[in-house]
Amino acid sequence: MSDAMSKSAVRRVIICAGTGCVANGSLGVFEALLREGRAAGLKIVDHRDHSTPLASDEIGVHFTCSGCQGFCQMGPLVTVLPENILYCKVTADDAKEIVATSLVGHGLVERLLYRDPATGRHCRGIDDIPFYTRQHRDVLDQCGRIDPENLAEYVAEGGYAAAQRAYTAMTPEQVCQEMIASGLRGRGGGGFPTGRKWELTRRQPGPKKYVICNGDEGDPGAFMDRSVMEGNPHRVIEGVMIAARAVGADEAYLYVRTEYPLAVKRLRRAVEDATAAGYLGKDLFGTGEALTCHVMEGAGAFVCGEETALMASIEGRRGMPSPKPPFPAESGLWGKPTVINNVETLATVPHILSRGVEAFRSLGTAASPGTKTFALTGHVANTGLIEVPMGATLRHVVYDVGGGVIDDKGVLNGSELKAVQIGGPSGGCLTVDHLDLPLDYDSLRSVGAMIGSGGMVVMNQNTCMVQIARFFMQFTQNESCGKCVLCREGTKQMLALLDDIIAGRADAGTLDLLESLAKAVSKGSLCGLGKTAPNPVLSTLRYFRAEYEAHVLHRTCPARRCKALVPPAIDPAKCKGCTLCTRTCPVGAITGERKQAHHIDPSRCIRCGACAKVCKFNAITGV
Repeated sequence: MSDAMSKSAVRRVIICAGTGCVANGSLGVFEALLREGRAAGLKIVDHRDHSTPLASDEIGVHFTCSGCQGFCQMGPLVTVLPENILYCKVTADDAKEIVATSLVGHGLVERLLYRDPATGRHCRGIDDIPFYTRQHRDVLDQCGRIDPENLAEYVAEGGYAAAQRAYTAMTPEQVCQEMIASGLRGRGGGGFPTGRKWELTRRQPGPKKYVICNGDEGDPGAFMDRSVMEGNPHRVIEGVMIAARAVGADEAYLYVRTEYPLAVKRLRRAVEDATAAGYLGKDLFGTGEALTCHVMEGAGAFVCGEETALMASIEGRRGMPSPKPPFPAESGLWGKPTVINNVETLATVPHILSRGVEAFRSLGTAASPGTKTFALTGHVANTGLIEVPMGATLRHVVYDVGGGVIDDKGVLNGSELKAVQIGGPSGGCLTVDHLDLPLDYDSLRSVGAMIGSGGMVVMNQNTCMVQIARFFMQFTQNESCGKCVLCREGTKQMLALLDDIIAGRADAGTLDLLESLAKAVSKGSLCGLGKTAPNPVLSTLRYFRAEYEAHVLHRTCPARRCKALVPPAIDPAKCKGCTLCTRTCPVGAITGERKQAHHIDPSRCIRCGACAKVCKFNAITGV
């Protein structure tokens, strides 16, 4: 929370209106709080009309929406200022108590406070919750705090000042050199130095150049870019403006996948408001320079995250990658020099210009400065959107920020860590041996993984790594555009081999064939999708080969997740001997006396599942 907001005497109520909280009813909570506040006689200032900036000192209780506040599993979230109270899992039924206790009065609704499972204590607000205090929120610092649809709030916190500096006090070359000096690397996965990319584009001849913001975030479980676009769209636009100044572009495209309707809505609103206010359009800051921004919806093809496929989509062609060179900096959109950066990269840029290179480089590592956002999901106590300095360890993310590993029932420390899938379908698996590995581009590459866009899935000991590899292979096989044979046919064959392993049809040669095929697909595919598609397979083979061999050689699934490899059985502790399963089995595979535990003969069982359907005690497994 900013100092200005936390010290203000004006009462403020901020309701999270990110996608997760909206889906859980936060807008209904907003209406209920307004209704109860008026009924209690409070003077209400409703910021949804966008006529009053958040910094206003008008007396009353100010109600505003925000973007994603990060702690997604605890939503809907409601913040009360200046007391810095954070209420979790709020429903409309809680509104009357919140108003009476914390708005009319100055007390706490303790049952709505976050309870730290490690200590059992209730935490008052984000300054007290380990999930927040153990992060370093830079790109996300305004998300969850300002109204993303209110230009005045962004400007009140210094918004567009960095863009003004770039246009009025710096030359394009100086902007590029500042980015080069910062060491900012692309946050979309490749980690290419942003300043170098801009400088290459700047040097290209010709009056027409483009900037593209890549918001086609498609990794399963990833929602970092979506949350930034929803929570702080003006900061993304400001980053686009600075990039345009650096390369000499007068036109930009913000390409957003159509599955992000809230991000599309807020970006379009932000472009309209910024244009109306003179931040976009003609004669920017009185310099005579111009910039037009277009918000374009992508059709949802994962391959359009690849820059040449993305440009093809913008041009109205089928989203398929093209060979490089030429690179987009030389010949990009409609054959003109083009710079493409992802959302998080562009959202980082304004703070570099406003705070300075040294402040940016004070975080992270020498080769990977700054911070990185991650979507933390899976078997971890605290799931949500997080941001930590580059070089933070996996241990810090999983155990300090994430709060530790949970079992399948959500019990903290009920199971141990088995693996972390990082980087989505393009990434790889990390194990307990990597807990102290710095999370940066070079360290991850050394162990066969990559940051990717920032998806991070934590898995406990009950996870089957073969099934995890199959899940990501199914995704990439579905998303292959089909242009090159190795990707189109290779991913299909890899998926078939994984299916054979899971179904118990594999033999001793299957693993060698799978590994050699994965390396061929990686080496020979045209674009990043195909080149990285085998990564989850190769990394799980590297670190969990014994688990693959158990499936193939011993016909068992150590995690007991592959139905075909789990022998059918009846749990004697649960079986009551009712004989219902015996009477239902069509092949007579179940035996046992009445009121005594029954037994399944695996050699006769046909796994039809009829016995499990009639068992009232959930005693039958493996069918």
